[in-house]
Formats: sequence, C-alpha cells, structure tokens
Amino acid sequence: MNTPAPSKTTEAEATQTFCAVCLSLTLCFVVYSMLIVVVPVYGLQLGASPLVLGAVLSAQYLLPLALAIPLGGVVSRFGGRATLITGAGLMVAGLLAMHLWPGFGGLVLGQLLVGLAHLQMVLAAQTIIANLGAGPRLEKYFGWYSTWLSGGQVIGPLLAGLLLNASGTAYVFLVMAAFALVAGVVGFWLTGQSTERIQVTRKQAGFRAQWVLMQSNRGVQLSVLVTVLGMFALGVYGSYLPVYLESLAISPVIIGILVSLRAGVSMVIRPFMASIIQLAGGRVNTVLLSLVTVSAGIALLGATEQVVVMGLLAVLVGIGSGLTQPLSMVILAESVDRAKRSGALGMRLMANRAIHFLAPLMFGLLLELGGFALAFGASGVAIAAALPIGRKLFKP
Repeated sequence: MNTPAPSKTTEAEATQTFCAVCLSLTLCFVVYSMLIVVVPVYGLQLGASPLVLGAVLSAQYLLPLALAIPLGGVVSRFGGRATLITGAGLMVAGLLAMHLWPGFGGLVLGQLLVGLAHLQMVLAAQTIIANLGAGPRLEKYFGWYSTWLSGGQVIGPLLAGLLLNASGTAYVFLVMAAFALVAGVVGFWLTGQSTERIQVTRKQAGFRAQWVLMQSNRGVQLSVLVTVLGMFALGVYGSYLPVYLESLAISPVIIGILVSLRAGVSMVIRPFMASIIQLAGGRVNTVLLSLVTVSAGIALLGATEQVVVMGLLAVLVGIGSGLTQPLSMVILAESVDRAKRSGALGMRLMANRAIHFLAPLMFGLLLELGGFALAFGASGVAIAAALPIGRKLFKP
C-alpha cells in the first residue's frame, strides 16, 4: 500500500507541536514517577507482602509488553494527536480507579490502565517528533524532548513525597488525575502532521512485520541494542544502588543525592546532544562513547565504598544514559520510512519495557551468587561486551 506524501509542516507548526508534545509528556512523566513513590507506600498500607507488592509494581509492564507493537499501528491509523489525547484519558481513568476503588482491586486495575496509557502517550509523542525533521535538527528535537521528560522524573517523586507527607494517600491519586487531564488538554494544541492518519495494514504494522524489519534493517537493530543496553544499566542502577548504599550504612540524604545525581546529569547533557555528536566525530563515536561510560560507571560501583568516587561514577552513568535513549530514537527514526515508523518505535518500546522488567531480576541473581562487587562488575562487563556488535551494525 502506498503511503501518502506528508503535508508540509511550517516552522510555526513544528514549534507549536514540539512545545505541546513536550509539555504533555512532561506532565505524563510527573504522574508516572509519582506512582513509583506512591504505589509502594499505598500497597504497604494495604498490608501487601513483598511478593504481592512486587506483583502490583510489575502490573504496569504487562499490557505494554503485549501491546506495544499493535499500538504502533494504532498511532499510524488514527494520528499522533488522537492517540496521545486518548492515552491521557486512559491515564485519568486508571488514577480515578485507584482513588474510587480502595484496595488491591482498584490498585491493580489502575496500574494496568496507567501502564498502557503511558506507553500510548510515549509512542504517540515519539512518532510525532520523529516526523518533525532529520539529521542534526532531529537530534536537537529528541535531545530537548528527553530533557523535558527528565525534568518530569525529577519533579514527580518530590511532589509525591510532599503530598504523602501532607495528607497521606487520601488525595494523591486525584492530584495525579488532574495532571493527566491537563496533559490531554495540551494535546489539542498539536497540529500539522500530528493530526494526519496513515492507512497501514496488519501486514505492515503487525508482529511479523516488525520481526522482518528487525532482521533486515541494521538501523533498527542498532537502535534496539542501544536502548536495551541503556535501560539495562538504568534498571540496575535505579533498583540496586540504594540497596548497596543502605548496606554501607550511608545516610538517606546521601543516597537521595547519589540517585538524583545520575538523573540530573542526564537532564543537563541532553540539550547538547547534537553538539556532542559533532565534537565526537559522528553518531558512531557518540554511541560507543556513551556505552563505554555507562559500562565503566556500572562495573566499578561495587568496587568502592567512597561516596566521592560513587558520585563520579554516577556522573559517568548519567552521561552515558543521557545520550543512549535519545540517540536510539534518532537512529530508528531515520532508518525506516514514515509508514513503518510507529510500528518500529513500538517494537523499540517493547524491548525497553522487557529489559526494564528483567534487569533487576538478572542483577538479583548475580547478587545472590557473589555480592555487589560481582553483580555490578558483571553487569558492566556485559554492556561492554556488546560494543563490538554495535560497531559492526554501524558498518555499511
């Protein structure tokens, strides 16, 4: 089936669309990161055992794992704006379910709906931005987009803590629902190509089509590899660094600073991604540089008990992870044509969610076998071992 030529997007439309999608997704990530704090607290208040709490926390990933690729076809058929707005409405519904249906039933239903809504909004946003440009222009767009989202990830936990301290869980889900509602309203400001629909068949956008694309397209292979390695590092760092620091009897304030330092460095470096690519001599060198810094930062974490050294390693992880995710999106966006872009981005997000789910389990097994030094060291070495694969995929 032929893909209709996209309409010409003016500079004003591109700017308006970019600002709207960044604001909408920032609010989405504020809600999503608030839940990271609120759900464990609420679950413990309900008397959840560690096993039950783990199941509740994992519920967010179930529907995204199954529906990421089909949702790529939905974005193409109905347009980025409609998909994003619908996703925001779904998020509101999930948060209201948690508020109006106290107990595990409402919590699990809400987690399922919010997880699906978050995937839908992210996929729509990435597709919209991918259609705004190419080359250095696209690098800047994705760099700034990632910066906005990092800001939401910083604000969310702080806001959740303040609300929980002030009123417990009584109104926190309603506040989050209000943020999600505003995110949907902002979506109506999207214009240009974000409103266009592309007629795609299941043959073009289904699981088999994405598997064929993954086998035949080196750019897609590289994008998925980069995002998997980056998310593996973040999963290990975010899940187990606080546990390691707690085992060293380091104060909660220092733990918070070290955890936030990584996110802060990633947020600061992303707007300069296009300039960094130019200074590094191209995307090949930048991808390798980012993976080397992530690998070194993770591998050495378990070998030191010095807070200052850990801070320097957190900076390395922040630099590498700050570049891997937007680079992955740019590489994929320029490797497939417009009709296949949403489905390919959906496949990338499915891999993203899968490794985010598996990384803590894999690290936990290594930790059980040999302690933190082995677990962090082996994780860093595993990332470094994939570097030759990445270099090979870059070759014509």
